[in-house]
Amino acid sequence: MDLSSLKAPCGATKKRKRVGRGDASGHGGTSGKGHKGQNARSGGYTRDGFEGGQMPMSRRLPKRGFRNPFRESYVAVNLMDLCRKFEKGSVIDEAAILASGLVKKKGDGIKILAKGNIDFPVTVKIAKISTAAKTKITAAGGSVEEVM
Repeated sequence: MDLSSLKAPCGATKKRKRVGRGDASGHGGTSGKGHKGQNARSGGYTRDGFEGGQMPMSRRLPKRGFRNPFRESYVAVNLMDLCRKFEKGSVIDEAAILASGLVKKKGDGIKILAKGNIDFPVTVKIAKISTAAKTKITAAGGSVEEVM
């Protein structure tokens, strides 16, 4: 057996549609474009969402709520997660959290929340931290420094 004898199994390949080649081609007459109308013409098209002049669905439906284009999304990291990944006396900042694998992408930033307990002192240097988390860290003998 050599490579020249290989061929695709039956039904794996399909002949391409050759339009505009007469009635015997199976795509004759209007070449698959229907009868007249805008899309049968050369250069004729309609944009996405166009409903033939009828008011489009996106404009018919009522709009609700407020969409804030300036919204910042912070990734939440809990104290119990920090307990599992870091040791006594370690310095915890955004780079250390990313390196530890707790966070894949930091987005607009990382915020430390107070879920769980920490029972050893650590130094935290981060932009966002909840008040409860800050008190738990300082109660355990650690320090918190808010960095911008």
